[in-house]
Amino acid sequence: MWGAAIAVGGGLIVVWLASVAALYAVARRQDDPGSLREALRLLPDVLRLLRRLATDPSLPRGVRWRIGLTVAYLAMPVDLVPDFLPVVGYADDVLVVALALRSVVRAAGPEALERHWPGTPAGLDAARRLSSR
Repeated sequence: MWGAAIAVGGGLIVVWLASVAALYAVARRQDDPGSLREALRLLPDVLRLLRRLATDPSLPRGVRWRIGLTVAYLAMPVDLVPDFLPVVGYADDVLVVALALRSVVRAAGPEALERHWPGTPAGLDAARRLSSR
């Protein structure tokens, strides 16, 4: 029994380490190293967008649940990858926000994104690119 639990725990640690290494490799291999910084600059506008979408009663309940889970993950002090690690520390937050935004835009429609976007038109274009991949 203990052997199986140790094997599962060890396997989870190996998968986590492989995920961190893959995020780091992708971040280092990007042609434009400023893209992570640009995504981090969008974070305040995206958080305001998520708040506005979460309070919109015309959107489906599932969309609001996804938004709530995303905000809860971002608010947690413990991440999958600690934020003190350079580059890769914030990459998991950006990845979670991008996946959540993509899911929300697919469920609510791109017009909801445009209707609730609090930032600049350039930021809206970046959010569209972030949510369409």
